[in-house]
Amino acid sequence: MPSTDTLKRLAQTIESRTPARGGDPAQSYVARLLQKGPDAFLKKIGEEATETVMAAKDIDCGGPTAELKARLVGEVADLWFHTLVALVHYGLTPADVLAELERREGTSGIEEMALRKALIRDSHEAAEKH
Repeated sequence: MPSTDTLKRLAQTIESRTPARGGDPAQSYVARLLQKGPDAFLKKIGEEATETVMAAKDIDCGGPTAELKARLVGEVADLWFHTLVALVHYGLTPADVLAELERREGTSGIEEMALRKALIRDSHEAAEKH
């Protein structure tokens, strides 16, 4: 049964492939992405996000067939993978994201967005005063 341990193990594998840990870009896709720098993996996140949206729209247009659902799952897996590469690059882990999701649990999405907007507004106002 899949679990959050899968994300943790995958992040650890990604970490082991970083150039700092001896990841070889000739042998590892992750090492190659990380060697190219953030523009490379951030571009992949954008591509995979777009492909995820397109796969979901195909379900909307073609019906929830097993093939279309499998394609959506595959695209989300690609998106998550490349997002994990970014997290590792920036010294973060899946646990950091899960902690944030747990913090938000039970909070209205509308309330959460309003709080974030207020925090941004307050930080801009504080910056203008200095």
